[in-house]
Amino acid sequence: MATQGAARIDVERALRQESEPVPAGRAEQVAGVLPQRMLFAAPATEASGEAPVPGSTWALTSAWSHRGQIATGTAAVHYGAGHDRLVQPMIFADGFGHGPSRLPALWHHLNAPYPPRRHRLLDQLLAQGIDVVLLGFAGRHTHIQANAGVAAACIRRAVAERAGSTPLIVGGVGSGGLITRYALAEMESRGEDHQTMTYLSYDTPHNGAWLPLILQQLAYFSESLTPGDPGEPGPADLIRSPAAQQLLWAWVESARYSGPVSTASPLRTAFIEDLRRVGWFPVRPRKLGVANGAADGTGRNVPPDALVFEWSALDGLVGATVRTQPDRGAKKHVGGMRAVPMWSSKSYTSDVAPFDGAPGGTLASYGLLADELGVPIESRYRSACFVPSVSAVALQYDPVEWTVDLYTDITSLSPEHSQLDDYQCDADNSEHGQVTATLAEWILGQLAK
Repeated sequence: MATQGAARIDVERALRQESEPVPAGRAEQVAGVLPQRMLFAAPATEASGEAPVPGSTWALTSAWSHRGQIATGTAAVHYGAGHDRLVQPMIFADGFGHGPSRLPALWHHLNAPYPPRRHRLLDQLLAQGIDVVLLGFAGRHTHIQANAGVAAACIRRAVAERAGSTPLIVGGVGSGGLITRYALAEMESRGEDHQTMTYLSYDTPHNGAWLPLILQQLAYFSESLTPGDPGEPGPADLIRSPAAQQLLWAWVESARYSGPVSTASPLRTAFIEDLRRVGWFPVRPRKLGVANGAADGTGRNVPPDALVFEWSALDGLVGATVRTQPDRGAKKHVGGMRAVPMWSSKSYTSDVAPFDGAPGGTLASYGLLADELGVPIESRYRSACFVPSVSAVALQYDPVEWTVDLYTDITSLSPEHSQLDDYQCDADNSEHGQVTATLAEWILGQLAK
């Protein structure tokens, strides 16, 4: 498998901006056909119906600073059946995105009716007498350690306001699971009693997530040639964010970057070191996790080294080629981009595993970019693996070197191969963070024990 030194990307430039003058108005033409808004953020959708009014809302300030930063957040407290105050708190944190959490949208996402009987997870938890505390952050894209301080403040508030002594349930969806994992471990390292019996992660990238490298480069390429709106996030702002650098196993810093890609950002290296410093996982809680990916090693029908789309505009002066991630090898073509005469490049990867079709929670990464460009795309290529199953169930392997088979049959492994005490994978590879019957029913059964 790929190692930190071997997994890399190489960019070959065919044009230089200084090689010939840019025709008058060309830059404006190019900007007019390239995306100007932030790429790969899930499109904002209007929730169907109103989210219930929380019984209480908490304004939270981080329990500690990180790199001089004090993060803030908000928690919406929904009391369980028969409760008018906290009795059995379950803190569940929002996942990765840009800007502030939208807690009503998080409610609707987690409480969406799932087939076949159209049950709703949060409604079921409330009916069990569990008080659901949805935790959001003012900056979802900031450092995980900073937002972990907000989670710690939320845990302290829940302990202080709880009636009785029922232990807490703490966790989150996606990166929210990493934030709360770090918060609990940090509190333990400081000798603080978090009074949490159960930790629950929902498709959390415990060992890292994946976003195709060619798509990362296209976001930077687009940003470099479009002015954007002042004060608004540009095409690459989500990829450039501290949280993305910490979450993504493979990351590039620009469209012209050549070099190692595995744990390439110093922010990811520092985060892994901080996790190890605080004990890697919290010790005291029972550690549970669910994965939106399949367990039996069955991936999606997304072959490696396949053409996803060719796009061109302005009579071919601007364009892009996008291919799925090849299966390792040396200098394998993954795509390219051009804006003549300012830019023309091709990108090649070496020793990078074929993540796109791997079992895991999916993200419509190729589809989101294709939609922005207005280019047709075959339906099977719209979504690729985002959180591999082997990462979501926290299998025992090095998060830097990733010496693990992405297509591991997890069902054949003994429990000690995971750093979780118990876990459940989905029946099929579903959308990252989606609530399904397989996962919801397992969670309800575990929390009822």
